[in-house]
Amino acid sequence: MISSTILDILRTPPADPVKLPILSSPLLSVLVVLGYLVFVLKLGRDFMANRKPYNVRRAMLVYNLCQILMNAGLFGLGIYYMCIRRIYNLRCMTMLPLEHPEKAQEHLIVYAFFVNKLLDLADTVFFVLRKSYKQITVLHVYHHALMVLSPPLIFHFYGTGGQYCMMGFLNAFVHVVMYSYYFVAALYPQIKGKLWWKQYITKLQLLQFVILFLQAALVLCFNPGCAFPRFLQYLQLSVSASMMIMFGNFYYQTYIKAKSKSQ
Repeated sequence: MISSTILDILRTPPADPVKLPILSSPLLSVLVVLGYLVFVLKLGRDFMANRKPYNVRRAMLVYNLCQILMNAGLFGLGIYYMCIRRIYNLRCMTMLPLEHPEKAQEHLIVYAFFVNKLLDLADTVFFVLRKSYKQITVLHVYHHALMVLSPPLIFHFYGTGGQYCMMGFLNAFVHVVMYSYYFVAALYPQIKGKLWWKQYITKLQLLQFVILFLQAALVLCFNPGCAFPRFLQYLQLSVSASMMIMFGNFYYQTYIKAKSKSQ
């Protein structure tokens, strides 16, 4: 049954004829995620079983700095195209038609975002090499895998852009803050425990998904004629709700419950 579903996907003509490496093929993204899961949950741990944690501090510093710059660039592009050029109607952010003069730029921005989600997988690789397995939570793996799987499937069936650009815009801002924390913590490990703004990263992540949930809910309630696919609206609602629950539970366990226990 699974194989027939995959064949059906491959036989379905893509909504957007533009060819972009990996992004144009849902099958390739599935293989990437499967390889990621096998390494993180099995092969990587087996490899590290009889080894001491690697010192990847320098690699992490370079990686975090690259993430800061890349996400800042994506956030800046989001401001330019959504707030200054206003290529979308924020009340109904539909995919731009293929003949739209800004379609090529939309393709490139969405592809850059997808490449960034591929780079995000290196986070977990660093955790494995450092044997920091407690950080490899269900939330962490679910979030990373979902962000790599979703874009190619949406690109194949619906095309690029539209309302999901808001998700990319907010995600880029949150990641600038998050990777800035990681960079400072790796650069000055002696003050890591004193960086008071760590918990606000989780609050930002929660706020991000609250905004995305409200965006889809408001469009469905007050602008039902919006041409953005209804299935994607419901998908945004369900994923945002699952993320709010998981990040909310993480925040409670890490900052509220742990604090009450220490007191």
